[in-house]
Amino acid sequence: MKTGFVYILKCSDGSYYTGVTNDPERRRYEHQSGLGGGIK
Repeated sequence: MKTGFVYILKCSDGSYYTGVTNDPERRRYEHQSGLGGGIK
């Protein structure tokens, strides 16, 4: 069974972004480098 993670990020404009991943370190890097995806 694979492990999944739900995460909540507070954005620089004060809003929140939620996501699901199986690799939290990769997603952290993607968000910090501007590759995070999501609604713009």
